[in-house]
Amino acid sequence: MLYEKLGDKKVRCQLCAHRCTISPKDIGICGVRQNREGFLYTLVYAEAIAANIDPIEKKPLYHFFPGSTSLSIATLGCNFKCDFCQNWQISQLSKQNSNRGIRTLLPEDIVRLAKEKKCKSISYTYTEPTIFFEYAYDTAKLAKAQGLYNNFVTNGYMSREAIDAIEPYLDAANVDLKSFREEFYVKNCKGHLQPVLDSIRLMKKLGIWVEVTTLIVPGENDSESELAKIAAFIAEVGKDIPWHISRFHPDYKFINHKPTSLETLKKASFLGKEAGLRYVYLGNVLEDYGTCCWQCGKLIIQRSCFDIAENNIKNGKCVFCNTAIDGFFEPSQ
Repeated sequence: MLYEKLGDKKVRCQLCAHRCTISPKDIGICGVRQNREGFLYTLVYAEAIAANIDPIEKKPLYHFFPGSTSLSIATLGCNFKCDFCQNWQISQLSKQNSNRGIRTLLPEDIVRLAKEKKCKSISYTYTEPTIFFEYAYDTAKLAKAQGLYNNFVTNGYMSREAIDAIEPYLDAANVDLKSFREEFYVKNCKGHLQPVLDSIRLMKKLGIWVEVTTLIVPGENDSESELAKIAAFIAEVGKDIPWHISRFHPDYKFINHKPTSLETLKKASFLGKEAGLRYVYLGNVLEDYGTCCWQCGKLIIQRSCFDIAENNIKNGKCVFCNTAIDGFFEPSQ
């Protein structure tokens, strides 16, 4: 899906913002899309490298049927090359260098498994769903017909065409907004900032439920100025967008970086609330402040790690002041 033929049997992939021009036999930046005699092929269709049942809070999606479970699916590959990637063992593989850990799992198998395990949704996650788009698209379409919900956990580096194609079947997305500086994206991710901002705006406009995650890496994207700009951008798109501020731990090529301090996370949380965001969360820390009503300020969801310890939402409203809480909730919530 989503490519055009050029001269000399070259093709241009239209799936993500790289828009790779690929010569015959070559593979795109993602490592999983190959030009074969002028036709672009996906190399990972129905080849799952991960299939797990997760709490939806692990995505993290805190306002998308809290307390439910989601069948999480991934293939190898990614269209980013993040030096701080925390799933690099699978995201930075390509079909050229590995088949380890892959099993065949057709879209109908995924939907059947999700139904059997009483999952509320299917999550396309762990690596980057954009690069296994056809697989995700066919699965999401079947899932929707079976009454299941679909969500992407994505770096947001998608084309307008890809978002428009998946929109009828995509209910929610958690988008990584890794920085608010172009140089950060170029240096550390081998991508660009603007397409990510455009994707967040477009998905919000199309009615897809959006939550945003920023992994704060000490010395890279943790200045007060940058964090304030991220918060201001999210608030401008929608003050109802939850912002997940995640703690970095040393990994991959950033093994010598320090973990994020709790003080920095709290500073970012303050900046998010100062910008007018209704919901700000700290991730990868033991402290969990739960979800508070944006109107009366009372605790409406208390979490213990990924479990819901207390829920004071009913019919999508705060039980204390009857204010509507943004997101997707069960009728009993």
